[in-house]
Amino acid sequence: MPHADTYDRPPADPFGAFCQENHVARPATGEGQLSGLSFAVKDVFDVAGSRTGFGHPAWLATHPPAEVTAGAVTRLLSAGADLRGRTLSDELCYSISGENFHYGMPINPAARERLPGGSSSGSAVAVAAGQVDFAIGTDCGGSVRVPAAYCGLFGMRPTHGRIALDGVSRFAPRFDTVGWFARDAVLLKRVGEALLGPSRPQGFDRVLLAVDAFEQCDPLVRPQLDRAMERIGPSAPLRLSAIGLDRWLDAFRTVQAGEIWQSLGGWISHARPSFGDGVGQRLAAAEQIGHAEAEAARQHVDAIAAELAETIGDGLVVLPTTPGLAPLRSTGSAEIENVYRRRAMQLLCPAGLGGLPQLTIPVGTVAGAPVGLSIMARRGKDMDLLELAAKAFADLPTTPGPR
Repeated sequence: MPHADTYDRPPADPFGAFCQENHVARPATGEGQLSGLSFAVKDVFDVAGSRTGFGHPAWLATHPPAEVTAGAVTRLLSAGADLRGRTLSDELCYSISGENFHYGMPINPAARERLPGGSSSGSAVAVAAGQVDFAIGTDCGGSVRVPAAYCGLFGMRPTHGRIALDGVSRFAPRFDTVGWFARDAVLLKRVGEALLGPSRPQGFDRVLLAVDAFEQCDPLVRPQLDRAMERIGPSAPLRLSAIGLDRWLDAFRTVQAGEIWQSLGGWISHARPSFGDGVGQRLAAAEQIGHAEAEAARQHVDAIAAELAETIGDGLVVLPTTPGLAPLRSTGSAEIENVYRRRAMQLLCPAGLGGLPQLTIPVGTVAGAPVGLSIMARRGKDMDLLELAAKAFADLPTTPGPR
């Protein structure tokens, strides 16, 4: 049993993963498939008696302690896991880089000179550094999948709505999901069983290679992805979008931005907090989304979701998690926004548009940086993805660890 002071202060934190001002930890409340394991939670999950910071000091200062613990956290505690700390998030979750204007950027243990990815940056870093066994975050536009890929982890974004969002800071409800990280596929599946409940996987009737997604992929990482594909088996080509992933991304970003302003605009207008450049620019653009524009985009998203469901059926879709390696920490914010972010979001948005489950797998390294391959399926096939990963990739080397 951990010493009492384990719960009084944040863990030793050479990688900057954990929140200091609103640290919270709790012992397990039951026994189950996660007994003896430790986990961390992104700074968007309520824990009764403590304050949730949502990645921003002004939010922390203007919100009282939570009265009820988030349902996802309660499930993990009752399954036997100990909560060891709260982890850093990008500001209000509105980024995929891992940089926070107010709290700094955690260090990527797998590639210290590169971004850790966000917005669930601290959760990914804590797992990659071996500070906890697993961690939970949230994924709207890629906030679990990107840091998992950049930090050399397995990461899961489940079917939209499969895990309740009670006690989770509201962002863009149309796309928000609870997700999780682990260093190996077997543990990723065990966490999934605790969060998702019992399910009987049925498998897949074919493997589909998302050609238009691979067209976005940097040539230097393609050999790693191809070698990993051999574990999955022969595939047939598929184009996810007939009109182009860039057009899909435009619809996604419009709906996402409109919902973010609906969720947060009132508080922003009242509290007038300061933001880093990228987040501030995106929020300013979100404020300008009109009702008619948002409604037209929502109808487009509905059509895309129906198209994806018909196209995928019971197949397994394979695609790169991100176009290439994590950008260097020295990369300018303008380049990250205009080059990396848009390219990455074209690969990340299909799962959000369709409400689909997607699992990213650490398939190796290039130039010392991790590479992630994703598998995606129709709604409700979460345990099928977890089962496949646990069987096909159980022997993969885990994250390189601190370097």
